[in-house]
Amino acid sequence: MGSLHPRKTQRVAIIGAGPGGVVAAKYLLAEDYFSTIDVFEQQASFGGVWNYSSDPRGTIDIPQTNPNQPLEEPIWRSSGGLQNGDVDGEDEKKATFISPVYERLESNIPHVIMKHSDKLLEDNQLFPSRETVVKYLEEYAEDVKHLVHFQTQVTDVSRICEGSQDTWLVQVRDLATGKVSEAFCDAVVVANGHYTVPTLPDIKGIREWNAANPGVIGHSKFYRRPDGYRNKKVIIVGNAASGTDTATQIATVCKHPLLLSSRSESVLFPFSASYKENVPEIVEFLPPDQGTRAVRFKGGRVEEGIDAILFATGYYYSFPFLESLEPPVIMTGERVEGLYQHIFYIHEPTLAFIGLPSKIIPFRTFEGQAAVIARVWSNKLDLPSVQEMKMWEEGVVRERGVGKRFHVLPFPKDFEYHNEMVEWAERARDSGNGKGKGKVPPKWNEKERWTRERFPAIKRAFAEKGEGRHEVRTVEELGFDYKGWLRGEREEGKRESAG
Repeated sequence: MGSLHPRKTQRVAIIGAGPGGVVAAKYLLAEDYFSTIDVFEQQASFGGVWNYSSDPRGTIDIPQTNPNQPLEEPIWRSSGGLQNGDVDGEDEKKATFISPVYERLESNIPHVIMKHSDKLLEDNQLFPSRETVVKYLEEYAEDVKHLVHFQTQVTDVSRICEGSQDTWLVQVRDLATGKVSEAFCDAVVVANGHYTVPTLPDIKGIREWNAANPGVIGHSKFYRRPDGYRNKKVIIVGNAASGTDTATQIATVCKHPLLLSSRSESVLFPFSASYKENVPEIVEFLPPDQGTRAVRFKGGRVEEGIDAILFATGYYYSFPFLESLEPPVIMTGERVEGLYQHIFYIHEPTLAFIGLPSKIIPFRTFEGQAAVIARVWSNKLDLPSVQEMKMWEEGVVRERGVGKRFHVLPFPKDFEYHNEMVEWAERARDSGNGKGKGKVPPKWNEKERWTRERFPAIKRAFAEKGEGRHEVRTVEELGFDYKGWLRGEREEGKRESAG
């Protein structure tokens, strides 16, 4: 197998100080190899997508079918108190950006498998609140805080020639002062997430319907609390985590039944969800001149008198700071083009991405990816040849298509992928200088796999507890007993052997 010739990588830029960017910084730092690691974060704090913006301002196009949107502009908010050295008595202003996190968000992953491999997330309710997660992420990031430039937005990343070799030119903007500066880097990690540009499909009649009924159609990115849906007839489009969670909240105040429109029934709803009705996908927004605010579902059913439609239909992959890249990584926005193992840009592997796969357990998956990146760039691991990396991408396309399924890794693919990354990282060569032994996360163990396989059922049981769920700390309290299951499996195995 041919491999790419090793390069000297000393200066690394990381875009984003959310969960993925912090993990990247930790694993790169552990190699004790890189001379400079700079993390650029446009927000004022750690947390990434978990940071809550209480009053989201802004709108999206309806429909929203273009992933190529400009960089977001910050919303400046008061920090909520006097700061050290604030002699004028004015609150410091902090840059915030619209996040899809809503007021009463709880994780859809139990903390026993959500946590990082090297930091516990215990003594909290089984599915942690957003406040708990942000606090956890801030604590986890403390040892790389000195590497982070907050309120600094990356505006452009381009490939240029510096002296006798190609390198990356990273342009950044200080959001507080507006000052633009540039830095040369040998490698760049893109870890800014993919929850910025919403997708809202172009359904027949939606433009005219929206023009006649402004404010009725929205996207879950801008949802914060259920109050605005009180006594309204509501349709939620989409039944993944955000769709089912917002539906559960809105159903406490809206007219019943809440209509949940999707191609398949959700596995996350509690069994007692009698307040909702599953309906097919919307195929047409009926002409507004009829004055009935009506839609037609697949199969022909027409529903009139709609007061609110909330699309929980996900997001495009979008990287406006990579617009000059050739060949481009974004075409339709449904996936990132030209990557090997969802990480390395095949045409120039000193550009890498963390956190692109979906349907995964994010924090641990990020660790496996970061371990591989750190060891490839410190010349302890080789990449396959360009041809072999292209063949890997083509193989995934044949299996899953060219669209949004490319990065989807539903269980058990997510666990298998992480374990493959760990095995790859473990094959690293010794540096030979006694330094930089690096950092490698553990593989998923059998108990974690057992929990992952059952967590939709665990989530339903948790939701059925109502307000009592806040006291639930372990899966065992919900009747999920790994040790008991294991004993049963062993007894079954003995019976089969005896028979």
